[in-house]
Amino acid sequence: MLGPLKDLFRGSRGSQGIGPALPNGGSRARSSPFQGAGTVDTRTSRGLEEFFVQIRDQSGLTILDLGGATQKNVSFITELGHRLYSEDFLAILHETFGDAENEQSNPGRIEYFLKQTLDYPEGQFDGVLVWDVLEYLTPALLNVVIERLHKVVKPKAYMLAFFHSDDKLQGVPNYTFRIAEINSLEVSQQGLRKPAQLFNNRSLEKLFVRFDSVKFFLTRERLREVIIRA
Repeated sequence: MLGPLKDLFRGSRGSQGIGPALPNGGSRARSSPFQGAGTVDTRTSRGLEEFFVQIRDQSGLTILDLGGATQKNVSFITELGHRLYSEDFLAILHETFGDAENEQSNPGRIEYFLKQTLDYPEGQFDGVLVWDVLEYLTPALLNVVIERLHKVVKPKAYMLAFFHSDDKLQGVPNYTFRIAEINSLEVSQQGLRKPAQLFNNRSLEKLFVRFDSVKFFLTRERLREVIIRA
């Protein structure tokens, strides 16, 4: 099934000089259709602080950033003595499925998407910066992505994910997140996107039921910051 899909999406891959080489031979760089100029707001993030509290006394960890490679995030993580892998999750999502949510249940496309985004060995990562990408996945795709994340993180690894707290929204801000300090982010809004689904605390606990624990923080932007421990 992957052969025809690789032909369909031929030319979507690129390489960049930021960060370590990926297992398939190069970092993945894409120009996301959802990124562009936006007002930058620096704000405190308790979720980010909690994430770094868990790894601050360690070095040589391997972190995955699903927001795409940004110089600030690469520099911040590597200066702490860790290794960073980056995937532009939303750009690959758009390339694979377009705007057709029903395609997110297509087994062949799901397989291709996982190959492009989360094709890593079991127990590869000590932490994952998921940001807000999961609320753009329909249930069929979301379930396999969560399953794959559970596989590629080590036991006791931590993930940081953001979800909009208003579960009645028809469109949600699409953000770019850059790490400013241990406890603060530069947040840039890149327009609005329609979420595939929105979550409350209970549904998030159910979503991450295979993980050891889930901890919530609510921000002034009505983002629910979630720390997930494997």
